[in-house]
Amino acid sequence: MTFDEYQKQALTTAVRNPDPLMDKTIWAMGVVGEAGEVIEKWKKIVAYREGKITDEDLKELSKELGDVVWYIAVLADSLGLSLEDVMQQNVQKLQDRQKRQVLKGSGDNR
Repeated sequence: MTFDEYQKQALTTAVRNPDPLMDKTIWAMGVVGEAGEVIEKWKKIVAYREGKITDEDLKELSKELGDVVWYIAVLADSLGLSLEDVMQQNVQKLQDRQKRQVLKGSGDNR
C-alpha cells in the first residue's frame, strides 16, 4: 500500500465537521494526543520494566502508531497535501542533511 492509498482509505473513516477549521484543529490535536499515548506506553516500558518489550507492548504500540498515522493522513488531506508528497519531501530533506553532515543539530533549515 502506498502512502496515498492509505490516505484515501483513512479518509473513508474520517467524520467531518461543517467547520473546516474545526476539522483541522481536531486532527492536529489528534496527532499530538495519539503521540502522547505512544510515549506513555514507552515510558511504562522503560520506567517499570527496564526496557523489556513484550509482544503485548508491540501490539499496543502498533495500534497507537497507526492512530498517529491516521491523524497525520487526514490532517494532511485537509491541508490539500498528499501524504506521499509529504513523506517524499521529508526523505529528500533528511538525505540532504545527511549529505551535508548536519543530521544532528537543531533548526528546521539547517
